[in-house]
Parts: sequence; structure tokens; C-alpha cells
Amino acid sequence: MKITVLAENTSNNEAFRFEHGLSLYIETAKHKILFDTGQSSLFAENAVKMGIDLREADIAILSHGHYDHGGGIKAFLDLNSKAPLFLSKYAFEPHYNANDKYIGLDVSIADCDRLVYTEDILIIDDELTLHSCNDMERKYDSSSGLSVMTDGKLIPDDFRHEQYLMINENNKQVLISGCSHKGILNITHWMKPDVLIGGFHLSKTDDTEMLNECANKLLDTPTSFYTCHCTGVKQFEYLRSIVKERLNYISTGDMVIIPEAY
Repeated sequence: MKITVLAENTSNNEAFRFEHGLSLYIETAKHKILFDTGQSSLFAENAVKMGIDLREADIAILSHGHYDHGGGIKAFLDLNSKAPLFLSKYAFEPHYNANDKYIGLDVSIADCDRLVYTEDILIIDDELTLHSCNDMERKYDSSSGLSVMTDGKLIPDDFRHEQYLMINENNKQVLISGCSHKGILNITHWMKPDVLIGGFHLSKTDDTEMLNECANKLLDTPTSFYTCHCTGVKQFEYLRSIVKERLNYISTGDMVIIPEAY
């Protein structure tokens, strides 16, 4: 399995532009998957530079209904004429940040017939399954300051629009998450993957006690982590000082190869 970072907040190669957002291209034994689209068409520009033909993607997945993950949806649908896009049935709810700024999706594409709306669990095939985990108990705090508009009022977002992709290949379970808004510790506890790739949504915290607890609980699991985007570089460096080589950061242009055996 190969995962290429098409767009992320940072880049280690000046050939690739970067933006606040996330887009991954995942090549498995059976599929070529676009996971999230960043906030613009930048992911497609970088894909060309990387020699990746997005017209060959057979599946697209949106992790949740925020602009920095779904802002490039229209660009992808215009570029690729065949791949269905799987997203939560709640993805187009109006989402806002802590300053009451709209951070949701472009609702004009909500009726596109290429969109496949998902509920709690969707088994795509024996390799791919989507999970929302909405019915799971949240053992660890996952508050964020983000909101959703319901009945004309802003209320705390419970992130029912967030879903995770579990890939089963070579007797390994690789979980792909966009921002892990439901809590990286909760998600790791629920899914128990061999490898987890995605943001941890920690970039706004300077609470070293909380980061220390998070790092040690991650260390207690057998999971290997590749993080990015909303984790925050400073927060990653703190976590890395504890979790060590089982935690790595991936930037625009990076590639992760999941080996057949550990």
C-alpha cells in the first residue's frame, strides 16, 4: 500500500505548493483512492507534478464536512468522470469555527449524482470499510470550539459528519482519518488499527499536561502513527519526544509505504 500526500499545511519540497488542508492519494491492491481534496484545486496541481493521474482514481472519500478537506470536490468531479465520492449524510450541514465563520462545504454540489451518502458503517468491499463511530462512547475529551447550525442556532459540533476509512490489506488494518475530531485517543481505542494516518486536531492546544497524557496513551497502544495537518508542528514535536519513532509527520509530497509484514 502506498499513500502520497497531495496537499497538507507544510511541504519539505519547494516543487510542491502547500495549503491549510489535507488530501491523500492511496494506492492499494484493489483501488486507487482520493481521500479528501484540500481546500482548493492545489491537490490536483501537485498530483500532476508527482506523476499521479487522478482520472485513474476509482473511489473518492471525504472525511468530514469542512472546507479544508472538501474545498476541492468540484475540481475532482470535473477532472475524474467515474469515481463515486463517499461522504457522510451530514456532511453538508452548516459548520462554523470558534469565531462563527462558515467553514462548511459548497452546498451547490450536494445534489450531484456522483455523491454517495453514508451512515454509520459502509462496507465497500472486503478491502475498504467506512466507519463514523457515532454510537461509540467517547472515553476521552474531544472538545474543539467548533459549531454546527441547528434550528437557526449554533451548537457545539458533535462531528457526526466525520468518518474514517479502514483498509484491510495483507492482514493489516490501516485507518485513514482526516482530523480525528472525535478524539485521536477515542478513535485509536475504538478501531485498534495497526497503522493510523491523519490529523490529531491538537494545533490549538498548548496544554502540555494534556499533550503528555495523549502521548503516553498513544505509546500504550501497538499502533504506528503518521500525522499531519491539524496536529500542529509544535504539538507533533512534543508528542514525538515521547512516542519516538512510532510517530512521524507527513508533508506535501511525502510518500508512505505500508510494508507487507512488520
